[in-house]
Amino acid sequence: MTATPDLSGRIALVTGASRGIGYQIAKQMAAAGAHVIAVARTVGGLEDLDDEIKAAGGQATLVPLDLTDMEGIDRLGGAINDRWGKLDILVANAGVLGVISPIGHVEAKVFEKVMAINVTSTWRLIRSVDPLLRKSDAGRAILLSSGAAHSARAFWGPYAASKAAVEALGRSWADETHNMPLRVNSVDPGATRTAMRAQAVPGENPDTLPTPAEIAAKIVPLASPTLRETGMIFQARQERFVAYRNPE
Repeated sequence: MTATPDLSGRIALVTGASRGIGYQIAKQMAAAGAHVIAVARTVGGLEDLDDEIKAAGGQATLVPLDLTDMEGIDRLGGAINDRWGKLDILVANAGVLGVISPIGHVEAKVFEKVMAINVTSTWRLIRSVDPLLRKSDAGRAILLSSGAAHSARAFWGPYAASKAAVEALGRSWADETHNMPLRVNSVDPGATRTAMRAQAVPGENPDTLPTPAEIAAKIVPLASPTLRETGMIFQARQERFVAYRNPE
């Protein structure tokens, strides 16, 4: 899965593209030939990304958007339809950690923000672009998840619940579209040298972790038009797909 696919002429939407893994996925997809629609709240990060993409000869469209603006997500789908008439690749990467805390100590506003950004906006994004991905000859949806969705470790409750919900959405979507060219998979990037990881595990030595660029290089091949897998989890650090199974 490490070979960079040829994405020439393909339209890729990447959320959370102003930093971390999303930034690197957007940069690498543009380098592979895709026109990247880069979505994030932070305008400065998007502009830095645009500079890097253009310096390498790539193309990008910047969309400053807070993903709690649900109507804005709807408008984004309409704008993509008006300009390109389809979408080839969705990378739903944007997410927040919330807090590492006992469940009973989590403030309602923190829990609601985690669910709004990690789950509700992802569903709204899927709803907005599903018709566009179906118009592609090889639509690809990549939903960023986490090992926390399965480990459900102490103090990670809201984040773990949100990522489990994202995976459930992806599995249902994949099952609905398994007879179509659209392929839908979740990704567990594993521990990565990002600001979110530093927030979650502040005592960890970041030099022991792979960089966002290294992890992105393992994720970008999931956008390949030749990909066959759907409804699975891709474990980026191990570079392998794994299937879901029922409780035992």
